[in-house]
Order: sequence, then C-alpha cells, then structure tokens
Amino acid sequence: MKKYSHPLGFLALAFLLFCCGQTDVHDKAGTKASLTIVEPATVGVSSERLTRIDNLFQEYVDHEYCAGASAIIARKGKIVYYKAIGYGDLESKTLLEKDAIFRVASQTKAITSVAIMILYEEGKFLLDDPVSKYLPEFSNQGVLDTFNETDSTFSIIKANKQVTIRDLLTHTSGYGYPGSLRKAMNALYAKYGINSGLGSSSVLKEEMKKIANLPLAHQPGEKFTYGLSTDILGYLVEELSGMSLDEFFHVQIFKPLGMGDTYFYLPEEKHDRLMGLYDVNADGNLFRKTASEGFNTDYPNSNGTFFSGGGGLSSTAYDYAIFMQMFLNGGTYNGIRLLSRSTIDMMIINHIGDLGSGSLFIPGEPDKFGLGFEIISPPGCYKIPINEGAYGWGGAFGSLYWIDPEEELIAQLVIQKVKDYGEIRGKFITTVYQALID
Repeated sequence: MKKYSHPLGFLALAFLLFCCGQTDVHDKAGTKASLTIVEPATVGVSSERLTRIDNLFQEYVDHEYCAGASAIIARKGKIVYYKAIGYGDLESKTLLEKDAIFRVASQTKAITSVAIMILYEEGKFLLDDPVSKYLPEFSNQGVLDTFNETDSTFSIIKANKQVTIRDLLTHTSGYGYPGSLRKAMNALYAKYGINSGLGSSSVLKEEMKKIANLPLAHQPGEKFTYGLSTDILGYLVEELSGMSLDEFFHVQIFKPLGMGDTYFYLPEEKHDRLMGLYDVNADGNLFRKTASEGFNTDYPNSNGTFFSGGGGLSSTAYDYAIFMQMFLNGGTYNGIRLLSRSTIDMMIINHIGDLGSGSLFIPGEPDKFGLGFEIISPPGCYKIPINEGAYGWGGAFGSLYWIDPEEELIAQLVIQKVKDYGEIRGKFITTVYQALID
C-alpha cells in the first residue's frame, strides 16, 4: 500500500473521510430514497395508536359526515399509514381506494410556488422585482377608492408601490378571490367575469389580463388577502419559461419526482379514479355535488384549457406525499434535486412580519405565511399538537397537508366535501401526533 509522505496527503485523506461521513441535516434517516412502507415502530410510531385514525374515519363515514376519507403519513422518509375508508362514490357504494385521485384545489399553490422558485434559481428574476417588469399588463396598478353600486363605476388611488413577486407568493398583493372581498370588489370581479376558471375553455393568459385591469383591494404589502395571486404567478411561469403551466409542471416537477398521477385534466383512462365530491342538504344528508359556484365539479375529467396555478390540479395522496418529502429532504427526492436547500429554507420562514394570514389549521387564529405555505407559530401550536415551524396548507374540498421538520413528518388528509370539514381536520392532526412514541 502506498504511504502518504506529505502532510497535505493526510489532510486530503482526512477531508475525504470527513465528507463521506457527513449526513445532510435534511436527510437524518436516509430520506432521499423513494417513500416505502415500513412497520411503524421502526420509525417511532405506534401501530396500535394509528388504528385510532381508522376509527376516526369510520365514525365520520358511518354518520355520513363524509363519503370517504383517506390519508398518508410518513416519518423519516418511511410510510407508516396509507389507507382509505368509506366510499369514492356513495351512490354506487364503490369503495374508496387509497390511490383515488382527488381535487387538490389550493394545494396546487405550493406546486406553483415551487415552479416559480425553480425559475428564480435560474436567475430569471429577483423576488422583489415588480411583476410588471415581466408582465407589462400589470404596470398601471391602483387601489380601489370609491365604487358606485348603481352603474359599477369606480375610482382608484395610486398604489404606493408596484406589486412584487414576493407579494404574490405571500398573498399580500391585494388580489383576492371573488366573493371573499368587500362588497365593491366582489361586484367588480363579477362584472368583469373573474372566477376560478376550473374546467374553463379559456386560457390562463387571457384571464390574468382581465385581473390586471382591475384595482387592488388594498395597498401592496398592507395585509394578507388570500386569492388570485398564485394564478398570476402561474401566468408568470408561462411567460418566463415559454411553456404552458401544464407543460412546465410535467417537465420540471412531476416527471423528475415520479408524480405520475398529478394533472390539471385527467387522461381518459384515469377518469374512473376521480373521487366524488359531496355536500350536505338541508336535511343533513350527503349528496353528490355536480355544480358549485358556477363550475362543473367534475372538471378534472373535462377537456378544459385553463391551467389554474391557484387551484386546478388533481392528484393522489401518494403523489402529493412525494412532493412533501422533497421539501422535507431539503429539495431532493430519490436522487433528483428540484431546488437548493437554501431556497427551501427561505420558502418555509415567515415573510409577512406581524401581519396575520389566518390559519387553515386553527380556524380563527392569525398565523404566518412563507413563500407558498402557512407557517405554524404561536398561538396556533399551543392549541393543537403541531410543532412551531411546521408548514402546510389545504384545499377547498377538505384536503389538508403539512410538513413537520422537527418530527421529520409529512401528512396528507383527503376528503372531498365542499364545506364543514374543519372538525375532521383538527381531529386528524391530533390522531397523527398521538401515535408518535419516539
């Protein structure tokens, strides 16, 4: 064996051994590999206590609170719970399968946020650039001042600053959702045909041009107003990349990560895997929802052309778990790096200062927001057993996801219901954490 005769040789060898022995702080348990199912106890989770989630779901199905519920939970990169209980179609009594496809609604926002940050890492823009630098339609921004209900005329005052890309990522831009703003803004959105666009035959660019012509609900950066900001980001992705949002997602995110069941509009051979969407009638009985706020609720099975970056995707619990695990791994999944660790770290800290975002996890509580996610902070984490610094969001049809770096945990709840799902969300969070034993 050749001996090192120079002191630098020993240093080189020591450095090599040091590097080989290092473990990525985001990869404490080798989580860069694909998600696989293991015995829960091997990663500090009680199998017996996990059955309480089964009982919770069964109780809600038996009482027709929801048609069906499913969930996936992984810890340290290993799946410890992946089940479905109840019905995917209540009328035909078709059992819900764990690989059922569900409308992820606003869970789309996290994926659009990743898309924009991929372009950020390519040097396409800076976060505090005005969006109008890249989308000139947004150059003449003003804030609504007065509104005449008789003829829908309005006046504006000049915005104190241009809306930035960071404002869009944090929902502080002043672009809200139709129906969620003050009366005058809602009237303007209705007059100019601003809606969700789900299943629409229009295209993203044309719908965003409509929004660009309307005033802001408030000065940029003044408050948190959840809404159409992420759809504007989707349009920005298209303009900066030269691809449709659908193509960009598939080429840059879904295919590299292996998310083979995530789409804006499902291929025909997957139509029968779409979960039914339900509501409750005046008698308290579940019924299949076929239309909601003017759109076809089975839009994933349509031939729509509108790619809503704020709410248009459908996916499976497993596919979305892959996306979450990529975050927990610091931007990497199964050997594929989507984002740098530094970018992930920047996305999951509070970007809105003392502004309250409202909370999907603890209704009625103010919380914080990063670049695409709610960031759990006090007092929220004092009211439910979820750690400060965990982050996530959910969807309008009852889904909820979160990522907890402290526990190396990801979790996804899936139900498909248009309202009254706060209780099952809260109980699901509790039953997940009570199962952790180490």
